Amino acid sequence: MHRVLPALLLLLAGCDATQPSAVANGQREDRHDFPKADRPVATIVSARWSTEEARDRLNEAELVMDRAGIASGMTVADIGAGEGYYTIRMAQRVGPDGRVLAEDIIPQIRDALAQRVARERLDNVSVRLGEPDDAKLPANSFDRVLMVHMYHEIAEPYAFLWNLRPSLRAGGQVVVVDADRPTQNHGTPPALLKCEFEAVGYRMVELQKMPSAGGYIAMFTPEGARPAPEKIVPCRVPGPTPSASPSGNHKG
Repeated sequence: MHRVLPALLLLLAGCDATQPSAVANGQREDRHDFPKADRPVATIVSARWSTEEARDRLNEAELVMDRAGIASGMTVADIGAGEGYYTIRMAQRVGPDGRVLAEDIIPQIRDALAQRVARERLDNVSVRLGEPDDAKLPANSFDRVLMVHMYHEIAEPYAFLWNLRPSLRAGGQVVVVDADRPTQNHGTPPALLKCEFEAVGYRMVELQKMPSAGGYIAMFTPEGARPAPEKIVPCRVPGPTPSASPSGNHKG
């Protein structure tokens, strides 16, 4: 414990106080007015999607990482990292020459994950506290940004995706894993996901069903110039929306 505590304190310090500001890393100079999402937002009800043992029995993380092309030496971000199911496994996949940044917007979850990272001596992982409309990632840093079963919890998707774009390196991709159901039922219909990404200047490069991960995997890459916030045309959800289901989940 005496060896773990100093490492944890350094990790937490590195997550916030010593990180460059959003202005310094070029992601946003000030607050902008973005269009509101015309869809319900799922509530955060849990820090996990399922047990890690159950997910590993389905080979979930390995299949997602294979499909996403996550490889040794890459720098990847785990957005809405929760308890760190993907964080831990991506750290093993990218190896000592790669880096993983795990982000969450709930301080207690971020702190618990930082403790796990320190306990498991994952020297290639750092942990950061983000904001609901900004993951606060450093610019030009990531080969892959992963969002697993959490996109439907983003209340300001246009602001979030707009702020995320500068963090990708040339050829970088955003990887979304979600269920094909209405957002209030803790999923995102693929057509809606594609529309919201395209509104902020991303192009879908792949969409595949992935039952082992509870739905599908979609991958996006930035294309063209990032639109001015006031030029973003929001997506419209047609027709009445179904009633919410209690069978929700949170990332991780």
